[in-house]
Amino acid sequence: MKWRNVSEQSWNSWKWQFSHRITNADMLSKVIDLSQQEKSDITACLEQFRMAITPYYASLINQDDINDPVRRQSIPSIEETYYCSNDLSDPLNEEKDSPVPHIVHRYPDRVLFLVTYVCSMYCRHCTRRRAVGEEDKVITKKELKPALDYISAHTEIRDVLISGGDPFVMSTEKLESIISGLRAIPHVDIIRIGTRVPVVLPMRITTDLLDMLKKYQPIWINTHFNHPNEITPESQKACAAIVDAGIPLGNQSVLLKGVNDNAEVMKDLLLKLVHMRIRPYYLYQCDLSKGISHFRTDVDSGIDIMHQLTGNISGYAVPKYVIDAPHGGGKIPVSYNYMISKDDKEVVMENYKGDVYKYPLPKKKA
Repeated sequence: MKWRNVSEQSWNSWKWQFSHRITNADMLSKVIDLSQQEKSDITACLEQFRMAITPYYASLINQDDINDPVRRQSIPSIEETYYCSNDLSDPLNEEKDSPVPHIVHRYPDRVLFLVTYVCSMYCRHCTRRRAVGEEDKVITKKELKPALDYISAHTEIRDVLISGGDPFVMSTEKLESIISGLRAIPHVDIIRIGTRVPVVLPMRITTDLLDMLKKYQPIWINTHFNHPNEITPESQKACAAIVDAGIPLGNQSVLLKGVNDNAEVMKDLLLKLVHMRIRPYYLYQCDLSKGISHFRTDVDSGIDIMHQLTGNISGYAVPKYVIDAPHGGGKIPVSYNYMISKDDKEVVMENYKGDVYKYPLPKKKA
């Protein structure tokens, strides 16, 4: 292992992890056994889409399994260079719904605030790969000011989701300048942060970061576990620290072919998440971003997984399965239809076991 001689202090430093990310095939080959063909395929893919893997996350890869779920999410595949007719560079039409740079205002009372282009790891299934990871570009305070001004001017905005990139790769000081700016706006009630740091760089969850966040409550955090193999003592410690700081923690997974498109795998993940005091929030159908068609499942697969979960595990452990509709349609719930029929007298429905029940409706007045 390449990092055998790395000190414990360095390994547990998020800055060391970030500065030692694996970014090309030669670096990766020192960590994982790669054939010459695999190295060539990775290099070809990197001509279009960037790679960055933290040493920590790379250490979770099972080298004996070419289809290891951690590997599939982090190491480029030649399949990313194959485009299909449905692929879109901006599948959610975020640019159309951006009234000023770095703001997406799609829903009435909330906005998406994109504060960085940088992530500690560039997920192979990323929706926003058209912009994220192209370069480690810093967005300046001056560049973010029009976004803050927009939020301040629109009093209907009560909820701001800070995303990117990953906001937690920013310095605590810079992130605080953004959060404090939002908290100074009277009509902003909830501040949310979307981050994959607890999964891929858990050592970033420091006391200094949490002490800063606690000053600006209410704050909510959503993270992004996709497979039980990502749950480790390190990620558990990071998530426990967030929750112990009084910050609610949710999880958004993406349904990925060959990673978690299996009811037993998903059940294992969800039950482990709730044990960690993480509330499963959304299960997304994989978006139509360019180069990720090999990750997309049939929607029926997602519906079937949700059907197998519902009733068999506690309701609070079951996420909402949604399709983020192409061209900016927003999140649309997709679910199994438990209602068999309905007329003026009754609703006929089945439960999770398939047993049929009737619910009488109130009689209509003549």
